Amino acid sequence: MEPIGDITNPEALDPVSLGFMCGLEIHQQLATAKLHSRMPSKLYEYKSEDIPSDWPRSTRRLRASQGEGGKTDVAARFEQRRNRTFEYVQPPNAGLIELDESPPRGHEPEAVDVVLTMAALMDAKPIPNLQAMRKTVVDGSNTSGFQRTTIVATGGKIEADSSQVGIDIISLEEDSARKLETKRSELGETVVYNLDRLGVPLVEVATAPDVRSPEHAKDTALALGRLLRDTRRVRRGLGSIRQDLNVSVACGDRVEIKGCQDLDWIPRIIRLEMARQLHFYRLANELRSAASLPLLPPDREMDSKPVENRVHLATSNRIQLDIHELTEIFSECESEMVLSSLATGSSVLGVPLPGFSGLLGKKTTDENETQLPRLGRELASAAKLAGVAGIFHSDELPAYGISASEVDSVRSALSLSEQDAFVLCVAPGWQGELALESVVYRARIAFNRIPQEVRNVVIRKGKPEDGTTTALRPLPGGARMYPETDIPVLEITPDRWSSICENLPLTAHERKERLNVLELSTNQVEALLNGEIDDLLFQGIEGPLELPPKAWASALLETGTDKPNALAASVHLREQGMLTREGAETLLMESAEAPLDELVSWMSSESESRGFVPADTSSIEEAVDTVLSERADFIEERGMGAVGPLMGMVMQKLGGSADGKAVSQILRDRINEKIG
Repeated sequence: MEPIGDITNPEALDPVSLGFMCGLEIHQQLATAKLHSRMPSKLYEYKSEDIPSDWPRSTRRLRASQGEGGKTDVAARFEQRRNRTFEYVQPPNAGLIELDESPPRGHEPEAVDVVLTMAALMDAKPIPNLQAMRKTVVDGSNTSGFQRTTIVATGGKIEADSSQVGIDIISLEEDSARKLETKRSELGETVVYNLDRLGVPLVEVATAPDVRSPEHAKDTALALGRLLRDTRRVRRGLGSIRQDLNVSVACGDRVEIKGCQDLDWIPRIIRLEMARQLHFYRLANELRSAASLPLLPPDREMDSKPVENRVHLATSNRIQLDIHELTEIFSECESEMVLSSLATGSSVLGVPLPGFSGLLGKKTTDENETQLPRLGRELASAAKLAGVAGIFHSDELPAYGISASEVDSVRSALSLSEQDAFVLCVAPGWQGELALESVVYRARIAFNRIPQEVRNVVIRKGKPEDGTTTALRPLPGGARMYPETDIPVLEITPDRWSSICENLPLTAHERKERLNVLELSTNQVEALLNGEIDDLLFQGIEGPLELPPKAWASALLETGTDKPNALAASVHLREQGMLTREGAETLLMESAEAPLDELVSWMSSESESRGFVPADTSSIEEAVDTVLSERADFIEERGMGAVGPLMGMVMQKLGGSADGKAVSQILRDRINEKIG
């Protein structure tokens, strides 16, 4: 049956009837040293213009090479033709290994243990011997041109929304360098990277295609994120975890979507991809019908290779790479962008697209202001991979300063009929040719199912613009991966695996149950869990000082955990009536972290010598009564509003030796008696 669904209403698309398939890849940074250099996993949050001038910089260019099987990866071949230069900024935590000028060290032991722990939590089976692999990376984000990755375990499972999702692979790999900026010139792009993140350990968890719906994908990502955080050995914060989505419908094909950091956007991103694949299936059959070619079946499993070979040959003959120099037509163009580009030596190049008139589309949006899928946008996306700012196509012209007469001149120069379309590119000659070659290749693909590729969520100001995606690169093939010969194979012994399984961390549910018996408030319980400081809470409660749960929890949440021993000592002395609140704040600020017994002794001594021992109740009452007697008129005038001003006077009389909370309560009670 032909797939049913309205692409202008993605929310109404039915995953089951469309043959929806989806799996997730979660990438989570670990809170350990770097994977193969042991350098600190610190990130320096500098913008490009703020990078210290004394940080070294180096420049590289990448070239595609053959893999172990003698084949060159398709993504690597394309990247080499983009003519890009990569500039690397070297921060203090990047050395010769990050620069690929020294051999890597073996796997960081703590990182291996963390990933083995995650594997055990997912009931996965560990690989007995860990073989590091090189995975070709073609965007310059690795100085070596590859990423080191090691499969650690396979065959696990998790529960997500009362449904089991299989875990195919759990890997340990290096994170990439962070992109700072892209600088464009006539000779090509220069991409600037910061090497601070390069080599930070990542766990990659790839699920089976067991996700039932777009909403279930979000539930699965949430469940995986909670499980990884249960180890308490992962980094927190923006960018520390990333979700990739593998999405397809029966009439389309598998697409990997990157950049899904906001989990709330996952269902919408997936539904828009479903609508995109449905749209281009229908467009392919519209094109095939006009060209008298066999139609695509509604399910890719029904495709016939001989038929598709015939279509491929027909489209290659029908849509040829026929680039024309059209600069002269636009010498007096009203478009500032075109004229400024021509002034710097760029050219206007164009290609005909026979039979595509009216099929490239104009920008339209659905009720949520999301751009609807159209071929023109896909062609522009393909062109931008060559580094150009964009393209012009005939379905949207005249516009953007390009006049009707110029459009007619182009159509005449390209000898087009009414059924034919064209695409223009304004760029340096070599770049425009590469961009238009990508456009023609993508136009040919329009006769087929959508290509298997990697796509990026379109981001504006750090958030998804509308949930749509843009092409990033072809989906890598098997030639991408080959063994890393510089790192010895790491054996995972039965004893090591047994030790991991016998010392698994508490789950989030178990941690919450453990806190609930302490009679803390719901807000305190949630704050302790979110801050991952419940273990520290129990260390204080069960430790030598036996701190009271409520007081210790409040101190941790209000003050933080920078000086846990000093904080514990101050709470202990306050609860023993040996230190005022103000004294505790002062001594905590002055203290350095040291053994607990030393801090208790030091704070006790300082409390006595500096007058931080709390006054007794009778002394407070006497001081309050004296102040009230002296300021009777002020109390009569201000009522309870006098509490604040009089607090300072009472504290001054007590020499700072009283607990402010106790003084406030007694002062309020006395004033209330007088005005009541």
